[in-house]
Formats: sequence, C-alpha cells, structure tokens
Amino acid sequence: MFLTRSEYDRGVNTFSPEGRLFQVEYAIEAIKLGSTAIGIRTPEGVVMAVEKRITSPLMEPATVEKIVEVDKHIGCATSGLMADARTLIDRARVECQTHWFVYNEKMSVESCAQAVSSLAIQFGDSADGGSAMSRPFGVAILFAGIDSGDPQLWHMDPSGTYIQYDAKAIGSGSEGAQQNLQESYTPNMTIQEAVNLSLRTLKEVMEEKLNSTNVEVMVMTPDRLFQMYTKDEMQKIIEDLQ
Repeated sequence: MFLTRSEYDRGVNTFSPEGRLFQVEYAIEAIKLGSTAIGIRTPEGVVMAVEKRITSPLMEPATVEKIVEVDKHIGCATSGLMADARTLIDRARVECQTHWFVYNEKMSVESCAQAVSSLAIQFGDSADGGSAMSRPFGVAILFAGIDSGDPQLWHMDPSGTYIQYDAKAIGSGSEGAQQNLQESYTPNMTIQEAVNLSLRTLKEVMEEKLNSTNVEVMVMTPDRLFQMYTKDEMQKIIEDLQ
C-alpha cells in the first residue's frame, strides 16, 4: 500500500510512486514568491533586470543585492531565498577563481553553472559521510557571461538543472513575463532594445510603479564586461519609457 503524499513530503530524497520529489517541487514553488528577474541575450551582449522589493521606508535599498558579479566576465541574478543565493554565489566565485588559478584561463559560463548545480543537488543523505543539506536550495539563478566574445545566458533551478536561454524570467511574475518575452524577443535585437524590453516587461508584472530604487539593470558586453547601471542612468531610461 502506497504512503500518503504527506509521508512522501518528509523525505527530501524519497520518490513518490509517480516519480516526483515533492521537496524539490516545493523549492521551485518558493521561487515564485521571490522578486522577478529577467535575462535577455543579444548578439551585442546580455541584459539582466531585476525587481528590488523595498518593504519598508527604513530599509537601505543599496543593501538589497539581486544582481552580483561572480567574475569579470560572469554576473548572476537570483530569485528566492537570499541566504541560499549567497551560498551558491560564493561557490560560483570560488570555482571561477580556482579555475583561473589552476588553468590560467577564464571559466566558461556553462562550467560555472555546472559547478553550482553540483552543489544544488547535494541534498539528502551524504554517501561519503560528509555534511549534507536537509533540503534543496530555494533559489533560481540566471547566469550571464561572455565566452570567447560570445554572450550567453544560463538558467539553473533547485533541481540542479541548468539550461541555456535566449530570454528567461524567474520569480513571482515569471509566467506573465516569460509570455511577454516570447512575443517580443527577436534574435537580432540591440542591447538598448533588450534593456527597454526587460523594463517594459517588469513594469507589467510588478505591483509597484517602476523607479530607479526598486529596479536594477546589468549589461554584460564583450568589450566592457560586467556593468551595472547607476541610479541616474536608470532614472533616465525609465523616464524615456513613459
């Protein structure tokens, strides 16, 4: 006789009779409670735009980091539990620096995503007696980077699955944002067109009005690599969108 669903929920590495890991599915659902993040790849580079939720006027907005630099040629945007995100980002940074130290070359974006995904799936019992996590990471990550002059965008979810995308949205407004990206994305769009598309998409799915405080934008290009937009630059772009 099969156990009830709630009993399968208790084991982080126990499959249900249908072949599902409920804890992983719950972690994916947790991401849908997080802030929206959008990544768009173009021939000129990669654009990432994220929503910053400022829940109190007493909060310092600069301390809410949704886009971070992993290496000079790799940046990432996260949605979900920020404590989990910091753990995965630290692993990505260590892997990039170790690769450069050992091989004297920059780590590829795919290899970085693969290294982080290897940590993401190390939940449950540990076979070698080492430490193990009690649950999956409740965070999704968008990796944007440059490989030999080629812009790339990768997405990783709590299951450890990493896939390359031309445009991808994660977070609470991901369904509506992804639909808008499918309708509006073109493979030959410019960086500025990608910035405008990402902000227009955020404007549609965000509850609050778009401003330079609750939105962050990063551009990754082969010549300038990781570059965050300043508040003044954001304000000008948002005004032009009106």
